[in-house]
Amino acid sequence: MRILVQRSLDSKVEVNNKVVGKINDGLVLLVGFTDGDTIDSIKYLVNKVINLRIFDDENGVMNKNILEVKGSVLSISQFTLYADTKKGNRPSYIKAMKGEEATKLYDLFNEELKKYVSVETGIFGADMKVSIKNDGPCTILLER
Repeated sequence: MRILVQRSLDSKVEVNNKVVGKINDGLVLLVGFTDGDTIDSIKYLVNKVINLRIFDDENGVMNKNILEVKGSVLSISQFTLYADTKKGNRPSYIKAMKGEEATKLYDLFNEELKKYVSVETGIFGADMKVSIKNDGPCTILLER
C-alpha cells in the first residue's frame, strides 16, 4: 500500500464536471494498493497519516498533525502509484491490485480514516479531475 500525502490549502475532485469531494485546510491522499495489502496495512498507514506532524506550530515548525489543526482529508484512489517503467517508457501497472479487490480496501481505508477526521473522496475507477493547492509544497510518500 502506498499513500502520497500532500498538505493542502484547498483541493477538490470532479467527475463529469461535478465536484464530488472538496476540502479546505488538510491533506490530499493519493492511495494505491498492491497484492498482499490487508486491513493491518490499512490500520498501520491510517495511524501514520493521522500522526504525521507536517503542519506548522506557533513557531512555524512542522510539529502538528491533522488532528491538532482540525484538518480534513481528500482521499483519491490512485493505482498509478504502482507504475513500473523499468522496461521502457510505457508504464506497467501489473503490481497494482485489481479493481474489485482494491475498491474494497479503499472503502475500508476511508472508513478507518473517518474514525478520526472528516474525509471526502473521489469515485473509485472514475475519470477524475483533481485540483490540489499543495501547501509548502509538502509531499510525503508513505508505504507499507
